[in-house]
Amino acid sequence: MSEQAYVELVLNELQQSLHSIKPEAAEAFVSLIDDADEIFCAGAGRSGFQVKGFAMRLMHMGLKSYVVGETVTPNIKKGDVLVICSGSGETKSLVEHAKKAKAEGAKIALITLSESSSMQALADVVVLIAASSPKAAKQGAVISKQPMGSLFEQSEGLFMDIAIMMLMDKQGKDSDTMFGRHANLE
Repeated sequence: MSEQAYVELVLNELQQSLHSIKPEAAEAFVSLIDDADEIFCAGAGRSGFQVKGFAMRLMHMGLKSYVVGETVTPNIKKGDVLVICSGSGETKSLVEHAKKAKAEGAKIALITLSESSSMQALADVVVLIAASSPKAAKQGAVISKQPMGSLFEQSEGLFMDIAIMMLMDKQGKDSDTMFGRHANLE
């Protein structure tokens, strides 16, 4: 298979998985973020890398965002949102984070491919992505030729970038303003 054939395959899979996201779920996700006092982001493995990028973009927008587990992350409280990226919705450490956030009165936004999970039962907003993964197979999922959970991980990252664009529109912000908050100690 040629490089261009792989490009077309990946783009086709991404188009299918991103179109599977219900618009009302995307709107609810953006509203939850927009209304939050502070946003806490959590994920494990490659999903963790994706959600760290989301936390960075939220910071670029001037929002108070943190990555769970970092030494400078404060306590979560009522009025805050915990964003969790978890394909299975069953990652033990993330389930515990969700339980703690709920106990403190925070809201939970879950980005997942699992239609039923421990975290989904705790979440205020669920963004369901129809992507396949070895950890959570489901009916109606886009079957991927990519390795392991790549399609879900790519899709969640792109969805969060789209959510940032929706927030930018909602808050009247542009890329130039956001770039003013870009790290200058690199």
